[in-house]
Amino acid sequence: MNKKEELLALIHGNGYRGMHAAQLSRALDMEDSASFTQLMKLLNDLEAEHILARDAKERYFTSEELGYVTGTLRINPKGFGFVETADTSYYIGRDHLGLGMDRDIVFAKTWTNNDKSVEGEVIEVLEHSVRQLVGTVKIKEGRKYFLSDAFLNYRKVRITNFDDFRLVNDSKVLLGIDSYGTVLKCHIEKEIGYKYDPGIDILSVLLEKDINPQFPEDVMQEVQQIPETIQEDDIAQRKDLRKLLTITIDGEDAKDLDDAISVEKLENNKGYRLYVHIADVSHYVRAGSAIDQEAYARGTSVYVVDRVVPMLPHALCNGICSLNPRVDRLTLTCCMDIDKKGEIDNYKIYPSIICSDERMTYKKVNAILAGDAQSQKEYPHLLNLCLNMKVLSGIIRRRRERLGAIDFDTREAKILVDEKGNPTDIVLRERGESERIIEDFMIAANECVAMHMKWMEVPSMYRIHEAPEPKKMRDFATTAKSLGYNFQGGIQNVYPAQLQSLLNEARGQENYFVLSSFMLRAMQKARYDNRCIGHFGLALKNYLHFTSPIRRYPDLVVHRMLRRYIFTSSDDVERMKQDELWCEAAANQASERERNAVDAEREVDDMKKAQYMERFVGHMFDGVVSGITKFGMFVELENTVEGLVHVTALTDDYYHYDEMTKSLIGEHTAKVYKMGQKVRVKCSGADRFKREVDFEVVEKKKRQRKKASR
Repeated sequence: MNKKEELLALIHGNGYRGMHAAQLSRALDMEDSASFTQLMKLLNDLEAEHILARDAKERYFTSEELGYVTGTLRINPKGFGFVETADTSYYIGRDHLGLGMDRDIVFAKTWTNNDKSVEGEVIEVLEHSVRQLVGTVKIKEGRKYFLSDAFLNYRKVRITNFDDFRLVNDSKVLLGIDSYGTVLKCHIEKEIGYKYDPGIDILSVLLEKDINPQFPEDVMQEVQQIPETIQEDDIAQRKDLRKLLTITIDGEDAKDLDDAISVEKLENNKGYRLYVHIADVSHYVRAGSAIDQEAYARGTSVYVVDRVVPMLPHALCNGICSLNPRVDRLTLTCCMDIDKKGEIDNYKIYPSIICSDERMTYKKVNAILAGDAQSQKEYPHLLNLCLNMKVLSGIIRRRRERLGAIDFDTREAKILVDEKGNPTDIVLRERGESERIIEDFMIAANECVAMHMKWMEVPSMYRIHEAPEPKKMRDFATTAKSLGYNFQGGIQNVYPAQLQSLLNEARGQENYFVLSSFMLRAMQKARYDNRCIGHFGLALKNYLHFTSPIRRYPDLVVHRMLRRYIFTSSDDVERMKQDELWCEAAANQASERERNAVDAEREVDDMKKAQYMERFVGHMFDGVVSGITKFGMFVELENTVEGLVHVTALTDDYYHYDEMTKSLIGEHTAKVYKMGQKVRVKCSGADRFKREVDFEVVEKKKRQRKKASR
């Protein structure tokens, strides 16, 4: 054992209570000058690597023992942040953000306050995640300066190439960061447009997140070489399913149709045969091509309020790859015989060719299933198919329910905008019968393909969702109790059925969506991995993404591996090892790009919601307390708009934050604000550019008794 190993073994030992450098030198027999110098170098190196740290008395401990953590810094536009680790998050006040920027990997010191709340301070930025900034150029008295859209915590930005661009006041620009520090040295990469022009606000968010609506020239040149129709050679070695009754079901404005379905009733009332046909994107997007490299870099299509930034060029995603009606299309089909218990008796996965009979929408199918006479008359040839779909979907869903799958049933907003991008209304998205049917069928196909690839032991990319961390579950159990629900069962080994049982208990109650939201936050984030380790939320042992290769790169990877190892039965061991490593790297990339896309979509939603609320400043609304922190409480309206009631806006008393009950308690009045509580608020402010909405609580006026007339 070398001296470094001896040192770490001593510090990790059960009886260790902290030692100074001199004490460590005696314990390790390193007291002579040369040895002590060696020890100090070891200690300094381990501190620099954040393995060890010193307390206020200069004693050495492991960093974890002194409350140091490494995690991702997420910054709220209001100027506070959280350091997120694998199992929890720590509040970081504005004065403790240091030089950290949103999504940086940081090393932070944490501590527990007297009220049991935990917060921290950024000590060092370990890895910069922000490479670009988007903001507005202001010109005052001939002098140009830059206002960042992102929160920079008083940092200055120095731009080195202002003179290369002819900018006007309120020009939006994209900057590349050349060096970090108290001053960010940057250069202008692109002039985005005028701040107040339609669409520039959303484009600014996309570019800030490295989401570019434009495709490189080499990609577009490759696209030109792809035929617009199926060639005769393409049909060879494929199962011809063009005579099978097949439909697509999507939203009314969808143009990239990557899945189609067929359903047949099996003989002797044994169940149903479900065909899930998926666009064979891998036939057109070859590994290593310019199109493939760009798709890998993008990772996913991004859907924001008024536009889609596709993973693939429109000629592919809306053209030859899209399963448009009454034209031949190349597909991969997962054909499953499903019994009355929802179990798959038999299945086949193969290359195919289909011709979709109808391009159906959720709205149309919902009308048919609801018995709408006009819709049924318009599509008489689909009536039997739709009824079979509904029965089979119910069978599949009941199996998942028996397994304990969690149905969060969260509310999702749809922001309606006019031709200039101005929000006109915010409505809740409907999740009707046909939406659930397609969800059930796609999950069934994803599970089936995952099971097959795992059983065949070939390289692949899986969609995994790990069990929640015990600490987050303890926090959630406390939150649930404050809402009036007791978490049943153990915290260490949580089962999906436990959580679904709690949701079932709360369903129909006013605080259901608050409980559901906090449960969702307690979950681990689903991600991609080259290992098949199951999906906790769906309560499935095997799961991957197979059904959307037009808009998700992991699905394209799965198709490619099916073609390479299942359809052609390759047994090249060395190639399999290389593909296994590649799938691991691709999974990490896809997970990162997915998180980035979600961030962009959320920020655009927040911006448009704030813009919508600008016209309602001064108006009253009924809402529900959706979150409480030491600096105030968040209130969510029926349309999902969420705003902050800052503690300073609670003027009737001085309020203390209670960590255990997640509530605000008045010092003199003992008045309590808790999660799930109904409140009436006034919109006191809204700013689309800061993506903020502010509320004030409106006190209910007490009725005054009329004096009896004499």
